[in-house]
Amino acid sequence: MGLFDKMFQSQRDISKKEIEEVPWTPLTNMEQLETIKKESQEQPVLIFKHSTRCGISRMVLKGFENEYEVLKDTDHKMYFLDLIANRDVSNAVASRLSVQHESPQLIVLQDGNVVHHASHHSIQAERVKEFL
Repeated sequence: MGLFDKMFQSQRDISKKEIEEVPWTPLTNMEQLETIKKESQEQPVLIFKHSTRCGISRMVLKGFENEYEVLKDTDHKMYFLDLIANRDVSNAVASRLSVQHESPQLIVLQDGNVVHHASHHSIQAERVKEFL
């Protein structure tokens, strides 16, 4: 990066580069739910349910992504569910996993079972790490 590139970057741009990228896998169809249950036999699986129309959901998502560094050295897979675009999948997650729908919501699966779920401001990477 040259001198001029650094001079014209905003503090926000610099901060964004310092945040660890979260390895989200989009959850967009029902068939993935069986795959997720199978994957959870090998490693913990996280599902983050997010409403693109909700400011609180956006704030919690950004907070979780900012904290992601706490989880980067753990073995897990992460799915991101846009529940507005994929309402049927969101409903299936709630019914198949027997977890009441909330948004935002984070669900942790191990061995095909829900071992942790949290919503709103209870979603914290440090707390999730206890289940990985």
